[in-house]
Amino acid sequence: SARSSTHSFIALLVGETTMVSQVIVIHGGELAKDVAERIVEQKPASCSATVSLRCASERPKTLLDNGDDTTICFVLQTIENAAPAEEGGSCVRFFKRKTHPETILEGKFSFGVLGLGDSNLLLDRQTTTAKDCNQVAQELDARLGALGGQRIYELGMADERSDLTEVEPWIQGFWNALSS
Repeated sequence: SARSSTHSFIALLVGETTMVSQVIVIHGGELAKDVAERIVEQKPASCSATVSLRCASERPKTLLDNGDDTTICFVLQTIENAAPAEEGGSCVRFFKRKTHPETILEGKFSFGVLGLGDSNLLLDRQTTTAKDCNQVAQELDARLGALGGQRIYELGMADERSDLTEVEPWIQGFWNALSS
């Protein structure tokens, strides 16, 4: 009808977005699970979305079934040699497949990525930062963007050496980004 096409046109003009009805917090690694649970616990009362927790190794392909009413928060641990924790590996490998078309995530879920690393594992360097020990999160964040994904909040990177002080501000920012 003319009315619905006018509404669609107006929605396009004002940049109206689909309301997020579901948030899935994916964890890859033991420490990542603890942080993911904190993210779920800190969901603001004003957020009406249903929130669920899921292990990254649990059939990553099914994440593609989620439309634009879903936001997925990936919490991934980088362990030694810039590798993902065992639980995060299959999810990261799935999204890194070279056979995926560059548009595979268009119209799908929005995302945020929080990386957890430990610069204590980088004994060969004089100075290190959270950026130096979060390769898994950096690679996944870049790859999701390259596949047409919509980043809802900036990549977060935390370091165990600094007691993961970057986590709490990132969690607050993530929930604020969802409610804006």
